[in-house]
Amino acid sequence: MGLCPLCNGFETKSFQCPNCQSLMEDQGKVIDYFDDYSAYMDIDIMKLFDGYEKSLENHECIHYFYCLGCQHQETKSIGE
Repeated sequence: MGLCPLCNGFETKSFQCPNCQSLMEDQGKVIDYFDDYSAYMDIDIMKLFDGYEKSLENHECIHYFYCLGCQHQETKSIGE
């Protein structure tokens, strides 16, 4: 199991919105949004259901990024 630098506060990342060029904010792991209890489940097990075939194998944490300016949203793969 790897350590995600964003989840563990080792670093922060922001990406520029492709629509309005504002900075998109990290809203956390995608798997935390699945249901009320997913944030408390084992991360490696949840990666099997995150919609990205190789996230567990490639040690990636999929994060949700949101633009406050135009409400654009997208996911980014963060290396662990």
